[in-house]
Amino acid sequence: MASTPPKAKKVEKALTIHGDTRIDPYYWLNERENPEVIAYLEQENAYYQAATAHTKEFQQLLFDEMKSRIKEDDSSVPYRLNNYWYATRYEKGREYPVYTRRAGSLDAQEEIMFDCNVLAEDQEYFNLRGISISPDNTYAAFGIDTVSRRQYQIQVKNLKTGEVYEDKIENTTGTSVWANDNKTLFYVKKDPVTLRSEKVYKHILGTPAEQDELVYHEKDATFNIYVYKSKSRDYIIIGANSTMTSEYRFLRADDPNGTFQVFSPRERGLEYSIYHFGDHFYLLTNKDGATNFKLMKTGTDKTNSEHWQEFIPHREDVLLEDLEIFSDYYVLAERNNGLTHLKINRWDGGEAYEIPFTSETFIAYPYVNPDYDSKKFRYVYNSLSSPYAIIDFDMEDRTQEVLKEQEVLGGKFNKKNYKTERVWAKARDGREIPISLIYHKDTPLDGSSPLFQYGYGSYGSTSDPYFSSIRLSLLDRGFIYAIAHVRGGEYLGRPWYEDGRLFNKKNTFTDFIDCSTYLINTRYTSPEHLYAYGGSAGGLLMGAIVNMEPDLYNGVIAAVPFVDVVTTMLDDSIPLTTGEYDEWGDPNDPEYYKYMKSYSPYDNVKAQSYPHLLVTTGLHDSQVQYWEPAKWVAKLREYKTDDNQLYLDTNMDAGHGGASGRFEALKETAKEFAFLLDLEGKIP
Repeated sequence: MASTPPKAKKVEKALTIHGDTRIDPYYWLNERENPEVIAYLEQENAYYQAATAHTKEFQQLLFDEMKSRIKEDDSSVPYRLNNYWYATRYEKGREYPVYTRRAGSLDAQEEIMFDCNVLAEDQEYFNLRGISISPDNTYAAFGIDTVSRRQYQIQVKNLKTGEVYEDKIENTTGTSVWANDNKTLFYVKKDPVTLRSEKVYKHILGTPAEQDELVYHEKDATFNIYVYKSKSRDYIIIGANSTMTSEYRFLRADDPNGTFQVFSPRERGLEYSIYHFGDHFYLLTNKDGATNFKLMKTGTDKTNSEHWQEFIPHREDVLLEDLEIFSDYYVLAERNNGLTHLKINRWDGGEAYEIPFTSETFIAYPYVNPDYDSKKFRYVYNSLSSPYAIIDFDMEDRTQEVLKEQEVLGGKFNKKNYKTERVWAKARDGREIPISLIYHKDTPLDGSSPLFQYGYGSYGSTSDPYFSSIRLSLLDRGFIYAIAHVRGGEYLGRPWYEDGRLFNKKNTFTDFIDCSTYLINTRYTSPEHLYAYGGSAGGLLMGAIVNMEPDLYNGVIAAVPFVDVVTTMLDDSIPLTTGEYDEWGDPNDPEYYKYMKSYSPYDNVKAQSYPHLLVTTGLHDSQVQYWEPAKWVAKLREYKTDDNQLYLDTNMDAGHGGASGRFEALKETAKEFAFLLDLEGKIP
């Protein structure tokens, strides 16, 4: 086993644009098929394994502990769709889900649609997604990925006979939708190089995929597309989205040979999503400067934006996030001051009201509600200390029933043993940054406790304060867990996102650092006990903060980190690049190039001390290519002036999401937790 860290060879490559030249000595690591590259990654893995060998037993203990809290023979709450009840269950000792249904009632005999444990046999990686049931309940289209590059093969199964047809459609998103004739299937294909979802095809059951008809090709490389069916089941809809612009096409579901009609031509900066009800479409949109979105409506025969009429106006302090439509009611999901509100409304104009919540660190959102005529609204509630619960709310009598609350096994968990709070850190520009916290009631708040600070802050994705039984393995060992709701997410509304992208991106990094400083100054922790974690775009955040303020942190975990920003954004052959110009900017523009270069972690590695670092990646990652973290680690090894730990752990079988099995993923978490607890001297 390797006892000293590997040293990557240097092959200088000059990268020149806008009169500026960057020298990249590790560019060669992007040669995925090069045996020398594979050998280097394996050397890094061997070094990591040797250096952490003393934690192996503890990793197993953590794994067993985390697994023991999870109910193995678990099942989802069934939902009703087209006179069938659908559910997913897990069996003890098995890694993958079993998808089932029952005809007519929950007392009917169970039909197993897919046992993924059987399908995943002999596969290092397996993922089934996009189960789509035909209107007559006979066929199920589904997508399978066995590589972890998110390139799915769509197949069709006859649920009456069990036969899986020879129809095999390669390189798709995995999702599809049936027309009402029960034989026509619409699906999306990806560009084989960039993996951009770009073409919608029409497949006729029983015909060769080579004969499938192309019905729409999205040629703008900054857009991705998808296809779905309206909840009313009346329309098949093609959505096309870039970061800041939307466009839709629609077709009557009973007219599969018709032509898709443009809903309203795309306008740069205009975002909208559409919901069908009766003779109208309802639109969640930012039209006319509605930064936090408003609700509009238009007739099904007059869908151009010039016909849209305001239904619920824009509010400066409320982000309108989602709409759930029923035959008699509609439900609005809104966010005010970071907290979610679910508002029940009647179509006939009756009294509107909110479902009451009292906690300050909770999350609530609509669950699966496919039944158009239901009087019950199903939603999810949980908080940092309250397990995930699925609740049916009766919109008529305003009562609710908890259908299921996540069981935390082992007999040791009691939510009363944990304290949660929300505090506000002042950013350097005066803004108040919310931080959600949870810790065991016996954890001292005198600066001596270890604190694990999480952040993301990109794409308007909100890091909500959700419950995790896995996290208990840290909390019960004295860790405080903190979520920094930095700019770049939408925790405080759409302007919070706008203030953390493009030329405002550095706010994400300084917000996170300012939260860390606040947590130190208020004695939640100290630099000797502060740890940070982020993945993907959150890994970029980790790379930025260790360049900017390395002395604030004792250890940092960067999972599948997006750290070579400039080079990646200049390479439009890499998956996702062109669709991200509105998030990061286009470095072909000199001003964006200069700004990106000023914060790109790989370009800003310098001779200084760095915290202890664990960096993880997957060889087949389609979102952040493995070579970004590999190059970053190689450069850090060259420049860093300390003797702190620096590990690169590459999963040679998986991609962006890591291992595919239900419990295999826990082994990766056990590695991360062992890294932290080892630094704290808490390994027995």
